[in-house]
Amino acid sequence: MGGPSEGPEFQVRASMLRQIASVACRALHGPASILAAALLFAPAAWADDIGDPVAGRKVAQAWCSNCHVFPGSTHATVTGAPSFSAIAAHSTTTPLGLRAFLQTPHGRMPDLHLSNSEMDDLIAFILSTKRK
Repeated sequence: MGGPSEGPEFQVRASMLRQIASVACRALHGPASILAAALLFAPAAWADDIGDPVAGRKVAQAWCSNCHVFPGSTHATVTGAPSFSAIAAHSTTTPLGLRAFLQTPHGRMPDLHLSNSEMDDLIAFILSTKRK
């Protein structure tokens, strides 16, 4: 069975971290910046999972259920907010993109003030709704 350094999620995360480290190195200039970027971003590449989708569903029910439709739900919302499945199905949806979106205030979305763990769980839940 594959470890945490295998699989598509790890590959996506590792690729994003390399891009971020590259930008940081260019911005900081010099050999010390390479070491600093490697030390800063390397631990995230070894993380086992994004989060717990079951716990993320609970976060979503508490914070998001008034506007977003859940998979398997029989009710629709009138807010125009996309369903979690529609968000996950979008080709540009990534864990890093979702994190950035959730941390950025948006006019129609409340400021959630989620902890890193809650955000990881919510991201895992959203991505788990993607139809295969």
